[in-house]
Amino acid sequence: MSKPLVAVVLAAGAGTRMKSSLPKVLHPLCGRPLLEWVVRAAAGAGPEEICVVVGHGAGAVTDHLTTLDVGVPVRTVLQRDQLGTGDAAACALASMQPGERDVLLLPGDMPLVTSETLASMVSLHTDDATAVTMLTAVFDDPTGYGRVVREIGGGVSRVVEEADCTREQALIDEVAVSTYVFDEPRLRAEVARLGTDNAQGEVYLTDVVAALFPDVDTVTVDADEVHGINDRAQLAATETLARRRINEAWMRAGVTMRDPSTAYVDAGVELEADVTLLPDVVLEGATTVRSGSVVGPGVRLVDADIGRDVTLSYCVVRESSLADGSDCGPYASLRAGCVVEEGAHVGTFVEAKKSVIGPGSKVPHLSYVGDAVLGADVNLGANTITCNWDGVDKHATKVGAGVRTGSGTLLVAPLEVGDDAYTGAGAVVTHDVPPGALAKGMPARNVEG
Repeated sequence: MSKPLVAVVLAAGAGTRMKSSLPKVLHPLCGRPLLEWVVRAAAGAGPEEICVVVGHGAGAVTDHLTTLDVGVPVRTVLQRDQLGTGDAAACALASMQPGERDVLLLPGDMPLVTSETLASMVSLHTDDATAVTMLTAVFDDPTGYGRVVREIGGGVSRVVEEADCTREQALIDEVAVSTYVFDEPRLRAEVARLGTDNAQGEVYLTDVVAALFPDVDTVTVDADEVHGINDRAQLAATETLARRRINEAWMRAGVTMRDPSTAYVDAGVELEADVTLLPDVVLEGATTVRSGSVVGPGVRLVDADIGRDVTLSYCVVRESSLADGSDCGPYASLRAGCVVEEGAHVGTFVEAKKSVIGPGSKVPHLSYVGDAVLGADVNLGANTITCNWDGVDKHATKVGAGVRTGSGTLLVAPLEVGDDAYTGAGAVVTHDVPPGALAKGMPARNVEG
C-alpha cells in the first residue's frame, strides 16, 4: 500500500560557475527556468505538496514559484547557509511535521528528468518497501558526480563524492544524480547523524546511502535525461537535448519540420497538426500556431497568436495576432499589440505597432503603421507612414474601409480618413479626409467627390 508522498527540490546553491547575477535555477532552458522544469516533473509523480529549498537569490526564486500552477501546492523553505545537500534536506524536514510518508528528493538543476522516471522510482520504492530508492546513470565522462559503489552481488553499498574518491573509485562510470525516494522516518534518523568529515567539509546527503545499506534500490536511466547544469556550456548542451525532445514530440503530433535542427520551439508553445516549420524559426513564450500555417524561413514569434493557413517569412512578430489566411513578410516587424485580420497582407519592410490591419487590407511594402486602425480592404501605397508621435504624445490614426493611399503619403495623427477616400503620391495629410474624397499636396487639401 502506497504512503503519502512529498517532493523536495534542492534549489539553494549559488551556481557560481554560471558567472551570473541571476540565480542558476532561474536560467531559462527552452523558455522555461531550470527549476520550473524540475517542479513540473516532480508534480507529475503525484506528491501531495512540493517543498523547494531556496538560498541564493531566494526572493527571486520564490517570486517565480508563486506564479506557477502545477496542480499541487508549492512552498519554499530557506537554507540560510549552503552547508551541503544533507543540510538542505534537514531544512526541508524541519519544515514538515514528522509522518509516515515517502520523500521524493531531487536537484533543481536537472531539467530533463521526466515525471515518468520519477513515478517509476516511487512505484519501485512502494513495491519493494525499501528505505531508499536512488536514481543512477552511466556517463562517458563522470567528472563532477558521486560514484556509485556496488557490492559483488550488485547492490549499492555507498556513494562516494568525487573529491573523496580513490583512484580506483574515480574510474567508476555509474554515478548518482542526487535523486532519491526515501522512507521519511529513516531519512530523518540518518540526516540527524550526518557530519562533515569529508574533503569539502560539507554535509553530504549521499552518506545516507551507506547508512541504509543494504536496504537500497536503484533505477538507472539514460545519461541524457539526468545531466546537471553548472555552467553556460552545460546549459547550452542540455538545451540542445531539450529542443530535440520538444521537436520530436511535435513532429509525432503532426507538425512538419523541414530541418528540426534549426527549429527553436519553447516549452510553452502550442502547435496544431499540419503546421509547417521551415528552417531557421524561433518560437518563444506562449506562441500558438494553428493548422495549415507555414512559418519560415527566418521567422521569430514571441507570444504570438497565429491563425489557420497563415504564411510568415523572414519576419518578427511579438505579442500580436494574425487571423486565418493572412500573411506577413518578408522582412516585416509586428511589434506588441498588432492585430492582422483575416486575409490581410503585411509585406516587405513593413513595421507596425499597436495597430489593427483590417480584413483583406494590404500594407505591401516600406511602410510604418503605428497606433492605427485600418478598416477592411485598405491599400496603403509604398512608403505610407502614420506619423503617430508629435514629440510629446502618441496619437491615433483611423483609416476607413476601401481607402487607397498614394506612394509616400504621410498621415499626421490624430487623423481620420473616411471610407473609400484616396491620397495622392507624397501627400502630407494633416486634417481629416471625408469619405470618398482625394487628399493631395503638401500640406494636403481635400478634393470632395
